[in-house]
Amino acid sequence: MPKKKRKKSLKNKIIKYISLLIGFGFLLLVLFFYSIKSGLFGKLPNEEFLTNIKNSQATEIVDENGENIGFLYRNFRSNVEFTDFPDHLVDALVATEDIRFFEHSGIDYRSLLRVLVKTIILQDRSGGGGSTLSQQLVKNLFPREYSNKFEILVIKIKEAIIAQELEQIYSKEDLLTLYLNTVSFPDNTFGIEAASRTFFNKPVNKLDLSESAILVGSLKATYTFNPRIFPENSIDRRNIVLSQMKKYDKISEETYLKAVKEDIELDYRPMKADKGIAPYFREQVRKNLISWAEKYEKETGESLDIYGDGLTIHTTLNKRMQLYAETAMKTHMQNLQKAFEENWGNLAPWKKKEVYQKHIQRTHHYKALKSQGKAEQEIQQILREKKKMQVFNWSGAEVQTMSVIDSIQHALKTLQAGFLAMEPKTGAVKTWIGGIDFEYFKYDHVSQSRRQLGSTFKPFVYLNALENGVKPCEYFPASAVAYENLEGWKPTNSDDEDYTYVNVNMQEALRKSMNTVSVKILEETGIPSLLEFAENVGIESKLPEVPSLALGTAELTMLELAKAYSSFLNDGKSSEPFFIQKITNSSGTVLAEFEPEKQNEKAFSTLNQEMILKMMQEVVNSGTASRLRWRYKLNNDIAGKTGTTQNNRDGWFVGLLPNLVVLSWAGTDIGSIGFRSTSIGQGANSALPIFGLWMQKVNADASLNHYSKSKYPSISEEAKGLMDCPPIKEDGFLKKLFTNPDKEKSKNFEEEGKQNQGLFKRIKKLFKKDESSD
Repeated sequence: MPKKKRKKSLKNKIIKYISLLIGFGFLLLVLFFYSIKSGLFGKLPNEEFLTNIKNSQATEIVDENGENIGFLYRNFRSNVEFTDFPDHLVDALVATEDIRFFEHSGIDYRSLLRVLVKTIILQDRSGGGGSTLSQQLVKNLFPREYSNKFEILVIKIKEAIIAQELEQIYSKEDLLTLYLNTVSFPDNTFGIEAASRTFFNKPVNKLDLSESAILVGSLKATYTFNPRIFPENSIDRRNIVLSQMKKYDKISEETYLKAVKEDIELDYRPMKADKGIAPYFREQVRKNLISWAEKYEKETGESLDIYGDGLTIHTTLNKRMQLYAETAMKTHMQNLQKAFEENWGNLAPWKKKEVYQKHIQRTHHYKALKSQGKAEQEIQQILREKKKMQVFNWSGAEVQTMSVIDSIQHALKTLQAGFLAMEPKTGAVKTWIGGIDFEYFKYDHVSQSRRQLGSTFKPFVYLNALENGVKPCEYFPASAVAYENLEGWKPTNSDDEDYTYVNVNMQEALRKSMNTVSVKILEETGIPSLLEFAENVGIESKLPEVPSLALGTAELTMLELAKAYSSFLNDGKSSEPFFIQKITNSSGTVLAEFEPEKQNEKAFSTLNQEMILKMMQEVVNSGTASRLRWRYKLNNDIAGKTGTTQNNRDGWFVGLLPNLVVLSWAGTDIGSIGFRSTSIGQGANSALPIFGLWMQKVNADASLNHYSKSKYPSISEEAKGLMDCPPIKEDGFLKKLFTNPDKEKSKNFEEEGKQNQGLFKRIKKLFKKDESSD
């Protein structure tokens, strides 16, 4: 075959294969499109649902007494009509966001082609986006939830499909009204009316041209073009909006020149959706409602919109108790933060480059600069440039001048807190604080954070020992021991007292939270026994099978720890936390009612419950939690336990009222950063004060007497007899004589429990005449 013909044949084949490839690709795209439209990748809203969007009602969340604690909504609806919008507002929006809005049917194919060629192929970001106002409206109405690039592609196609359906149902004016009533403006303000009143303290129909351009301009990036934080950026963006209006003959040259010279004059009145009572609790309610609604639709076949169907969610929360808890947390945490920073001084770990640098490298700022090919030295220089930014601050001055590095250091040093109160017999949650400020810190330390428990786990060690026959008046050497089979591990006590010849009973050991004795008590029963006991009291998480478990090296959420502690007040049976009682629709019809889940089986005897609670009351009366008595002047019946973890990272207090389990936690979210000194970082100082301040408010509220004035029943004569012994017993003369106080004590940790006790010790127990007083 001639060379020329072979080239032509090859060329034809290549064209054929390319054509087939393009055709096959197009066919796949069509099939992909219709698979999404058919609901294969998730159900799309039907026409009835879309028709009712205009009349959506927010879902109300109420406390146990029917008092409002917040709403769930897709947007902070301003409920203004199209006739309320000034012409220049509509013109500014269309000229800037979608100039062919009144011409297309939901999808602007010319814009899509521009994006394909200029943005994707030529990598020119100045080409802008291809989303129409209708597609942006869909994005506002149905917030995106995705975890990878494929899911975002599916979502974008869904948005285009829904946008076209909306165009069939609503007029262009209605779509603009929906858009402006739902779109997000700076400072988490939703809807043009809310934005107008927030930034200019006036209704939308009173906005002037410059103000309309400022608000429309902020839609491109609500933080970057926030007129309160970045007025210079806002003016620049406003002028771009005005130039677009001039370009498309919406305003004259004269009007344009006059408007671009105007300064920004704000009359700021904030309306923040993330503020208000119990924001972490409301977010947990929202998450649970999503799961419930999916199940409800499957069971009934009825579509349900938890954001717009006007539901009422009746919760177990007590609004007054919650308000007291939030006030107590804020009062204490700002003082603790100050003490934390002053205590570290110039040695602060968050100021060390090796600490903050690894966190900087995770930020989008650093990654973006790195992707641009900038050298490390240049990146660091850019990250040190000062600018105005919005950060959390206890002083309330949210806008500060700092660099990216400054902001990372600020976040690293910020202490967090959690607080939970729950009825032990039902599991009904009464208060819930997941962090210091939901607007800035969404991570919930009640339900999401797994923290080391420290000494709050010791009561379970002691109670399990009682169940295994260890008597409360059995004495344990308080001195430290190095365990040879644990690489010389040597637990010590935090009070630094000399316990060389001292033996203590269980109550004294728990009162002073002695680490040395807790490990020896665990040795008496064995680790497997404790693991089984923990499971019986409702702990489902896997616990570390190591002797340090006695000191609280296990990690649990506050919810799981509260569940386990509820057994102490509920006849040995743990209660699952719950917080939604019932759900009603807008007509008051009950859609669902929720009862406390079935409780676990009784995990320990009533006698041992009496004794552990008595021991924990002494922790409050004269032990590590005694400042509740002498500082906060609380005379309530309270059993409790403090806790502090390694490096003083976590501080705990568990307070047990006869009708309430209360958990308080304070600490850092960065493992390498803790309190410098135990005196500040210990649970008695970092977490207990929140409980103390809260309890003072509860005591002063007569409507909460059911909790504050509840009393523990008198301890039984049997329990009293078993606990009737001196707290401390010193070694006898002969033992002191043959004991070298300067020699370090060492032994092996006997993991099999009581069956491995020495022969002499077992014989001694056989001949005990009065175990209750020995």
